[in-house]
Amino acid sequence: MSHKNKIAVITLGCSKNTVDSERLMSQLKLNKFDLTNNPEEADSVIINTCGFIDAAKEESVNTILSAVELKKQGKLKKIVVAGCLSGRYMNDLKKEIPEVDSFFGTEAYEGIVRDFGGDLKYELLGERYLTTPKHFAYLKISEGCDNPCSFCAIPLMRGLHKSKPMEDLIQETKFLAAKGVKEIIIIGQDTTDYGKENYGKRNIAELLNNLSIIEHIEWIRLLYAYPSHFPDNLIKQIAENPKICKYIDIPLQHISDTVLKSMRRGITQRRTKELLYTLREKIPNLTLRTTFIIGYPNETEKEFEELCQFVKDIKFDRFGVFNYSIEENTPGFILGDPVPHEIKEERKSVLMEIQKEISQKKNEDLVGKSMKVLIDGKDGEYFIGRAERDAPEVDGEVLIDSKNSELTVGQFYNVDIYDCNEYDLYGKISHS
Repeated sequence: MSHKNKIAVITLGCSKNTVDSERLMSQLKLNKFDLTNNPEEADSVIINTCGFIDAAKEESVNTILSAVELKKQGKLKKIVVAGCLSGRYMNDLKKEIPEVDSFFGTEAYEGIVRDFGGDLKYELLGERYLTTPKHFAYLKISEGCDNPCSFCAIPLMRGLHKSKPMEDLIQETKFLAAKGVKEIIIIGQDTTDYGKENYGKRNIAELLNNLSIIEHIEWIRLLYAYPSHFPDNLIKQIAENPKICKYIDIPLQHISDTVLKSMRRGITQRRTKELLYTLREKIPNLTLRTTFIIGYPNETEKEFEELCQFVKDIKFDRFGVFNYSIEENTPGFILGDPVPHEIKEERKSVLMEIQKEISQKKNEDLVGKSMKVLIDGKDGEYFIGRAERDAPEVDGEVLIDSKNSELTVGQFYNVDIYDCNEYDLYGKISHS
């Protein structure tokens, strides 16, 4: 194709957006459009935006404005904006940034492809143009969310929960495995809700089991598991199925009953602790990751101290912390945003410092042990790998000196751990 058809797709935000962009890019390729990673080399740009919190909105708007500047300079002919921010604030964006040619919401594959003069290939919707390293891929099993969390605008942007048919997910995973993918990372707004509207029950455990029998898939990793309705059969599946990583990402957001009730999380502190203790008891060597929101409107020093003590007691393997961001049209909007930004930042620093010490101790306990590691790439003097306890992009890494090893990206190796810092491990290839 001629240069005039070259398109750059810019993906912002979470891994769910990554999957949406990969599906769109596959359709563009099938319609004979050229793709490039560099907007300055493109004639058209598609920006897949995020609108989850203030920082994400700001990044999305700034990215759009950068594209507008390229268009003004004559380097771009067309700008298409899609995704969460676009879907939620489309009318406002049209008024504020008229230089954008077209706006779309989430998963608007057909509209975008047609906007470029192409046709959607319905029979190939499971195919993807992978933007991750070829040995791992995200599998989005559902869209939208039914949970009534007071702080969250996801249902406004992506609608209510819709599970993707199991046979389609199995076919998509087979497609990914045929392309060399060895690790499947399960994502959705709420992965534990999978199947409830299609099959009359939450059958995420059945889905994981069916995916595990697909040839060449070696690791299956579960993210975004909602705590208030965690299925018992899922615990059993993770514990007993050797292909499912002993790793659960379970966003808790807080632990104070006062805050949890206002957040409308549908779970209490007592039930949360019971679930975590059960998971650790029934799944040996489990890695637990979570996220917390700091500075929710009714979080006083008392509630924050409760959270700090909880983190010290549970000793999570990993967690992320986000400052509360007020979102219009959510139930929490009427509460305002009374906790000053400086207090949020201070509390975040305190919580992360507690976790840093926990993480350092957990890593020190791994020194002298051997683990199975998947090599993601090479950076300077080190090969960069991940163990079963590490999700890509958000967790720690296993660093292997490249001077004494010649490793293949996308392959598994047994690695002996000889040193660590608070986040990463250092290892050498095991010859035993």
